[in-house]
Amino acid sequence: MRMLFPLAIAVAIIAAPGAARDRNAIPAATPVGKPQNCIPIRSIRESLVRSDRIIDFRMNGNRYYRVTLDRGCPQLGFERRFSYATSLSQLCAQDIITVLQTTPVMAGPSCGLAPFQPVTLAK
Repeated sequence: MRMLFPLAIAVAIIAAPGAARDRNAIPAATPVGKPQNCIPIRSIRESLVRSDRIIDFRMNGNRYYRVTLDRGCPQLGFERRFSYATSLSQLCAQDIITVLQTTPVMAGPSCGLAPFQPVTLAK
């Protein structure tokens, strides 16, 4: 869902329902290039929250970037969804994500992202 606000774009990314099948499975990731500081928001097709520390971003062309947070983001692995706000057309390592809690419906903890490592995920 995308909502436009003056001077900022707020976007909520929700993991696909299939991600709940095996909540503990984190596929192995093989780096395939140098980490990137930013990725274009328009190219993000899906975010896959793997744990409190790991988020995989599926991009156009079935490319993946893995973000490994420096510290765990409380409740991220449980809720598996987050929002972010940016005035740019990119999501960057210095941006902050906020966990979206379901019960009660409200914003949860906020955490800083980390560099986006291009990866190939194990099947």
